[in-house]
Amino acid sequence: MIDTGKVQDRRKLRFASIDELLADVERIVAADRAGALRRTGNWTAGQVFGHLATWINFAYEGYPFKVPWFVKLFVRAKKQTYLRDGMPAGVRLPRTEDGTFGTEPMTTSEGAERLRAAVARLRSEPARFDSPAWGPMTLEEQITLALRHAELHLGFLHPG
Repeated sequence: MIDTGKVQDRRKLRFASIDELLADVERIVAADRAGALRRTGNWTAGQVFGHLATWINFAYEGYPFKVPWFVKLFVRAKKQTYLRDGMPAGVRLPRTEDGTFGTEPMTTSEGAERLRAAVARLRSEPARFDSPAWGPMTLEEQITLALRHAELHLGFLHPG
């Protein structure tokens, strides 16, 4: 198991829009099909895509966990930093299998399709559930957080 918090070989990504995120997804899918995808993290491209889709969909389907009040204080204080600068690698949620949610094995194509559907939902539907960590968020904040989350995880995938 790779300690992703210490991985130096990550792509430095900065998505300004959902369209830029989706273009990177397509580059990764194409590289995987061509056998040219390299990864420097623990998850396959399918797992990364599925994980990102899962977290977007929590805002519509509900979150499977609660966040202690003292963690909320810390996370909410860091909200603007994460939205502006990105999210740290190597963070694991306590008392969760694999340290997070949505990492079940799936093909790159399956994961990409799930992510495309989740992003389409993000573009067209208001969230129904507030984040248990961040609280209520504007649509712009939700999109920005999804982009920063994608930058973190897609940075471990190197197309061609």
